[in-house]
Amino acid sequence: MLKAPRAGFVKTRLARDIGETDSLAAYRVLVERQMAALPEDWTAFVSFAPQDAEDEMQSWLGPHVQYLPQCDGDLGTRLDHVARKLAGPLIFLGGDCPALTRSRLIEAAEALESTDLVIWPAEDGGYCLLGFRHRIPEIFSGVSWGTESVLQETLDRIPVGVTLRVMSPPLEDVDDLPSWQRALASGYMQTLPESETT
Repeated sequence: MLKAPRAGFVKTRLARDIGETDSLAAYRVLVERQMAALPEDWTAFVSFAPQDAEDEMQSWLGPHVQYLPQCDGDLGTRLDHVARKLAGPLIFLGGDCPALTRSRLIEAAEALESTDLVIWPAEDGGYCLLGFRHRIPEIFSGVSWGTESVLQETLDRIPVGVTLRVMSPPLEDVDDLPSWQRALASGYMQTLPESETT
């Protein structure tokens, strides 16, 4: 789930600290690192906003992924729209969590083989990865998106009978200057760290 790389449209909280030009550059680096970390045998879809940005996204990220415009509405509506369009299993992620390395993506995919729903929590109370074997529309409805209660509200909406795996540890998204500085110091910002390629 990505936004077109446009100044003033992405990483707006970070832009308040470092300016729109530098926050746009940071966004590009974050997304490119995440795309490079995807396992090579995965089929990748980029669900993008705004809806007129397909040429822009293809020019940026290339032809090796498939592109699907996001619908209008809140994040839950947009996530569920993608879930309706694509057959499961699906793993949703954004581009702003440097700690979502290839090994962690594989770990989440392996967990999904034996459970219905996999969630990797974010330190801010949301989640940075959501995977499921079949569409679960209840988890997308009525959630206070963008707040520290997203994870708990999502967990509260899981229907009876749906099996769940919550991954650990919680990981940090890049939203502001301190989290960006920590990301740069973490070593995760290399496109593919040596530990991910061996």
